Amino acid sequence: MKAIFLLILCFFNIFIYAQNKEQEKKSVRIKIVWLPVLASSPANGFMYGVAPSSNWLMGDESNTSYSNALGSIVFTTKSQFLFTFKGTMFFSGNKSLIMQDIRYFKTSQPTFGLGTGPSTSKLASNGFEYEDGNYSTGIDEGQMMKFNFLRIHETYLKRIDKRGLYAGIGYHLDIHQKIEDQLLVLDTVPPVITSSYAYAVKNGFNPKKYTLSGLSANILYDTRDNTVSPYKGMYGLVTFKFNPEFLGSDKNSSTLWAEYRTYFSLKKDRPKNLLAFWAYGNFELGGTLPYLDLPALGWDQFGRSGRGYPQGRFRGQEILYSEVEWRFPLQKTKEKWGAVLFLNANSATNNDAGIGMFKYINTGYGAGVRFSLNEKSRTNLCLDYGFGNYGAHGFYLSVNEVF
Repeated sequence: MKAIFLLILCFFNIFIYAQNKEQEKKSVRIKIVWLPVLASSPANGFMYGVAPSSNWLMGDESNTSYSNALGSIVFTTKSQFLFTFKGTMFFSGNKSLIMQDIRYFKTSQPTFGLGTGPSTSKLASNGFEYEDGNYSTGIDEGQMMKFNFLRIHETYLKRIDKRGLYAGIGYHLDIHQKIEDQLLVLDTVPPVITSSYAYAVKNGFNPKKYTLSGLSANILYDTRDNTVSPYKGMYGLVTFKFNPEFLGSDKNSSTLWAEYRTYFSLKKDRPKNLLAFWAYGNFELGGTLPYLDLPALGWDQFGRSGRGYPQGRFRGQEILYSEVEWRFPLQKTKEKWGAVLFLNANSATNNDAGIGMFKYINTGYGAGVRFSLNEKSRTNLCLDYGFGNYGAHGFYLSVNEVF
C-alpha cells in the first residue's frame, strides 16, 4: 500500500508543478457548479447529496482544451454512501494530461449473472450443481449484493505529435470488501447459491473480498474541439492493463479497453445540431477477473453508458457498447436551450452458459433537455430519461454531455 500512495503522491506533484508553472503566466480560475442530488431507485431508495462540477483552462484558450472534473457526495435512505471524483486535466498547450477516477462506495447493487438477453441469470435460475446430481434452489430475480468499494485510477499521457496523439501509463486499484450476497443461503437443503458466489468459488476467489491492482499502457487520439460538449472531431482510447499478483491482485489477469467517439454537424450555421457516436469494448484477455471487476455496463470512467439501465445490469467476460445521439437547439436563434434523442445497444458474454457476443443485444432509448450554464466553455446542465428492456428505466441529472 505504501507504493500505491507514493504513486498517487507522484501524480499529485506532477499536477501541482504544472499548475504552478502555468500560474506564472496566467491565473487559473476554477468555477464550481454545485448541483443538488435528489433521486430514488429500488436499489438505493431515496438519494440526496451534492454533485460539484467544474470546467477550467490551464493554458491559452487557442491551444489548450478545457479541463473538467465531476464529483458527488451522496447518501441514501438504505444507509449507502457514494463518493466520486472523476476528471481530465489538460496542461498548457495540451502537451500532457491526467485522467483520474476516484470512488469510495458503501453501497448495494443487484446483479443478474453474466451475459445479456433473457438468459442473463440462466444458471442461477436453473440452480447450480453443488454435488453430483444435486442443484441449488433457482433464483429468478435480481441478486442484491452489499459491498464496500474503493477505486483509485490515475493515468498520465504525454502528447507525441501535433495532431492529438498521446501515449502514457497508468496505475489502477480496485478493492471490493465486506461483500454480502443478500440471497445467498448455504445452510439449507438444497442451498440457495448466487451467481457471484458460484463464480468466486469456481475461480478460487474469496467471495467476501478481492483486490485488483495493475498497470496500464495507453494510446489516446483526441481532435475534439471541446472536451465537455464537442461539435466536431474524434476521440479514440486504447488501454491495455496487466493486473499481476505481485502488485496486490488476487489473481493475474489482463484486460483491453478500446473506445471511439466522433461527431458530425447537420447544419453549418447551428453547430449544436449534430449527430454524436460512441462505441467501446472491454475484454478480459487472460487470467481471471473477480466477479465485480468483470466488464460491465455503466462502469466507464464517468459512468455514463447504458442510459435506461441500472449500473452493472449486464456483465460478462467481454462487453460491447454503442450509442448514437442527436443533439439539437430548441430555439430559433439562441443556444440556451437544447434537447437530445438517444439510442444505445450492448452485448455481453457468459462463457459458462454458452452466451457468446451478439447472441443477445439489449437496447436502450430516451430523450433529454439541455440548459447552457456557460456558453463559452459549453457547460450544459443535462436532464435525461431512458428506457431499456425488461421494464428497466431511469432518470439522469448531470453536467456536461454524456460523451
